[in-house]
Amino acid sequence: MSAPVLVRRVVRGATALRGGRPARPTPYQFYGALFWLVMTLAYWRVPLCCDAGQHAAVIERLRDDLLHPAHTMADLPGDGSPYYGPYAVAQGVLARLTGLSGWAVVKLAGPVHLLVLLAGLGRFVRSLTARPWAPVLALLFMTLLWGTTRILWSGYLGLMSMTTNLGYPSALAIGLTFWAWAWTGIRAREDAPAVRFVGPSGLGGWWGYAGIGALYGLILLTHPVTAASALTGAVAIVASRQRCWRRPVAARWALTAAACAAVALAWPYYDVLELVGDTGMDAMHRQLYERMLANSWLALLGLPALWLRARRPGRDPLVWMFALECLLVAYGWVSGHYTYARALWAALVPLQFALAVELAAPRPWRTARRVLCGAAAAGVCAAFVTVHAGAVVPRSVDPVGFAQPTRWPSYDWAARHIGRGEVVLTDGYFASHSLAGYGPNLAAPIWPDPALDEAARKRRAADVRAYLAPDSTRAERAAVARRYHVRWLLLTRWHPVPEEAVVVAWSGRTGEVLARVGERRAAVPTR
Repeated sequence: MSAPVLVRRVVRGATALRGGRPARPTPYQFYGALFWLVMTLAYWRVPLCCDAGQHAAVIERLRDDLLHPAHTMADLPGDGSPYYGPYAVAQGVLARLTGLSGWAVVKLAGPVHLLVLLAGLGRFVRSLTARPWAPVLALLFMTLLWGTTRILWSGYLGLMSMTTNLGYPSALAIGLTFWAWAWTGIRAREDAPAVRFVGPSGLGGWWGYAGIGALYGLILLTHPVTAASALTGAVAIVASRQRCWRRPVAARWALTAAACAAVALAWPYYDVLELVGDTGMDAMHRQLYERMLANSWLALLGLPALWLRARRPGRDPLVWMFALECLLVAYGWVSGHYTYARALWAALVPLQFALAVELAAPRPWRTARRVLCGAAAAGVCAAFVTVHAGAVVPRSVDPVGFAQPTRWPSYDWAARHIGRGEVVLTDGYFASHSLAGYGPNLAAPIWPDPALDEAARKRRAADVRAYLAPDSTRAERAAVARRYHVRWLLLTRWHPVPEEAVVVAWSGRTGEVLARVGERRAAVPTR
């Protein structure tokens, strides 16, 4: 009987280096890639709207002058505007090098932001648990377990909101926050007394702590409101891991704080310290507090899971994060700084992620976990049907008639007649949000900005109302036009065109009219 012949399988390609079959993708890699593809298509099929005009305007001003950009919406200098962070400057450089418009850059930024967000989410959840399905469930709950009312707001990560705000800096800032939290958690575990620790290791030693601090500084410059949530979460993660602050541990985290402050304070375009007492954005955010329960009540399904984590031995980072983020949101309501309502996403993440980790546990399950799974499934279905289905189900194949994302009109038809930097006076809601993204300026900017005193901005708005008043005289209108160098009027179909204006174009979709007034002038920013 002959001996058996051993045949060695030939390994080719990249797997030859490992000597085996290619690694199978994890559940999160597969479903994360699928989610990225679906949401990218959903984001690209919906016209840019809402705050996109503001961010496109930022890029346009930087494309015109990278070192000294003008005000994002007014015929004024942009000194001190927090919109000119390092990420915006990078987008401006891209626009200058490629010739892309501000609108195009915002549109292309959406998939990039989503990639950073998905990768950061996965990394953060893996720093909490090794259960392979936990990141998949965390993504599901983070995008669906909000409320049963639709809200399209920057920094709110519901599925429907993503169709409009993925291109905003807030989406990138939240993605970077997940990365920063993950690295902070790794370092905090290394520093814990129960872990044998001989000098900083893993993420580059002491430079790793400085790098984490620099990342928090970058988040602060990219989107200051998100940075408040990011820093609060960092404090929660570190505090939950440390029971006694040894001198080397305190020194390392002091280095992180110093690096964050150094990056933020060294930025030349604006002073972050001036934003601390700024109240210009507070009034518009009050509605977020008034509708907070309706916008977020489904996330409360995660309370039982968070309660279980709180009862276990040791201090849990998600429990601490939930407590501190809720305090931040509560501070905004008590103090009247309603902008801190934007920290709601960070207060919901511990609930959503705790629920994900609990339901990713291996079977068999106890009765309580099965009940919790059923409640979570019901919440996901309710949220999807009532709010989010239209984000990913096009109307052409929609058998039910789900609420679709908002579709704003384009103003290409008007922008082709208006010179860059020329001033437009408008009574239209959509136009006032969008026109500056094409290069023109507005007589009355709609958003508060430290680069323009809030009293002056309100005075401009009052002058525009006076110009548009039915009883205004030609002389009064001429005075307003001279004061703000108004060259164009863009009026809705409900407002008559003044006798001195010359109609140039109109929109067949909205009925708006573009009319020329005043004299052409060089667009030089003046105070």
